[in-house]
Amino acid sequence: MVGGFEVGAVPFNPDGWGPPESASPHLPNHPINVPFAPFSRSDKLGRIADWTRTYNNPSRNPLRNPSDSVFDFTGDDSFGAGIAADEDSSFRLVDGKPPPRPKFGPKWRFQQQRQLPQRRDEEVEARKREAEKERARRDRLYNLNRSGGNNQRREAAVFKSSVDIQPEWNMLDQIPFSTFSKLSFSVPEPEDLLLCGGLEFYDRSYDRVTPKNERRLERFKNRNFFKVTTTDDPVIRRLANEDKATVFATDSILSTLMCAPRSVYSWDIVIQRVGNKLFFDKRDGSQLDLLSVHETSQEPLPEAKEDINSAYSLSVEAAYINQNFSQQVLIRDGNKVTFEEPNPFANVGEEVASVAYRYRRWKLDDDMYLVARCEVQSVVEVNKQRSFLTLNALNEFDPKYSGVDWRQKLETQRGAVLATELKNNANKLAKWTAQALLASADLMKLGYVSRVHPRDHFNHVILAVVGYKPREFAAQINLNTTNMWGIIKSIVDLCMKLNEGKYVLVKDPSKPQVRIYEVPADAFENDYVEEPLPEDEQVQPPAEEANGGEANTAITDVEEKEVTAEA
Repeated sequence: MVGGFEVGAVPFNPDGWGPPESASPHLPNHPINVPFAPFSRSDKLGRIADWTRTYNNPSRNPLRNPSDSVFDFTGDDSFGAGIAADEDSSFRLVDGKPPPRPKFGPKWRFQQQRQLPQRRDEEVEARKREAEKERARRDRLYNLNRSGGNNQRREAAVFKSSVDIQPEWNMLDQIPFSTFSKLSFSVPEPEDLLLCGGLEFYDRSYDRVTPKNERRLERFKNRNFFKVTTTDDPVIRRLANEDKATVFATDSILSTLMCAPRSVYSWDIVIQRVGNKLFFDKRDGSQLDLLSVHETSQEPLPEAKEDINSAYSLSVEAAYINQNFSQQVLIRDGNKVTFEEPNPFANVGEEVASVAYRYRRWKLDDDMYLVARCEVQSVVEVNKQRSFLTLNALNEFDPKYSGVDWRQKLETQRGAVLATELKNNANKLAKWTAQALLASADLMKLGYVSRVHPRDHFNHVILAVVGYKPREFAAQINLNTTNMWGIIKSIVDLCMKLNEGKYVLVKDPSKPQVRIYEVPADAFENDYVEEPLPEDEQVQPPAEEANGGEANTAITDVEEKEVTAEA
């Protein structure tokens, strides 16, 4: 007796597992003729009770209580063969869901028959895990991407406004990009008012460059490149004084406005209304001087500004590559095509990059004309006819981000490489095409420039150079010229209704829209702050007792030269 409970004798079976065959005498309450389910270590373990199942077949035993059906496993093959009337070939699921229907026709069923049999509850668990992974992937993409217009746009910390919006600025209007897509305006052929600068001839040997015979990208530190805004251009000032037009801009500013619906990063354009004239300007150090990289890509770039693959670092690198590429693919033998006037921004004797400025005029209305400074970088002569070229370079920084290795695909699948670039850099390619159309270039050359090593952002190689006709390329990338000019016309009409003053047009960093702010007249004029030189580089004051006059004269001469250079 243990606590008032009689344990009884436990029989010992020396021949195997379980109670002995003659166990009845030792267990007087043992029921007679109860079938025993044989057990083997290889058998599947059954269930004690299934609380999710209801008793749906009363004809088998009408006297059975339906609530006892949770303990009824006569249909399970885990309790021995021959007991269940209708055996199932596989283990029955707890949830009782029907098996998935074939999705891909007879071929799918044939492949399924060759696979090893799998328990359906394991299939359910596997499907749950896959669903969880898919849900986590969608959540991750939702946090990284956001929908704007028709394109998926990344939302990351690097998407900040290109200009700090001051509290005293007055927002006048807000224009969503969806309204831009409906605009259309046709302009007649432009007229050339003036051509300035000089062009070198294009070196056709670069058309035969392949990844197997790549060429190292050279550096042109001695050639000067000019990024002069509209109101600082002496030619545009002269044309404005002569009342040649009412609206003035540059090709980079116009292309930014024309391709605004494709932009993701923030940008800004300064608008000045002076009398009946309108000037579109860019700020010093504006984003328009740089080239965006992977702007329309779905792969987020590193957010740290000092990372060599951050958006800012890549834009600086792309601008550097583009400038050097535009000068390397030329025949630099001193033979140049010169025009009516020299480069308006170069000093006498200064070595400048090969560039020609075409000052062109378009008619927007009966009494409204637009003058823009357009650029071409080279010239080629075919059958004694000269054709103008624009030169631009696409740059590959890490194949892991784009998913396409240029060195492997450029020779065999050049179309796939271009399609990937059109997806990741839609805005940049559209702006280059718009600039070529504005300048009436006969050909636009696209160079494919890659890093020597993905972690080396100083050394690059040219893998290929491909030429396109601007109008055909515009049709290929779905760039509509009437829509481009419709955007320009609508913005000009809106700005002509404003009072005299200074305004700024800002692309919203997170939404597909632009805003117009009224800003003070002295805004953006004090952005440049000269940083002091380190002490070891500063000019030391000369000793008073020795050569004082000569030293002061030398310093004065240096200061005069600096002032002249700044002017």
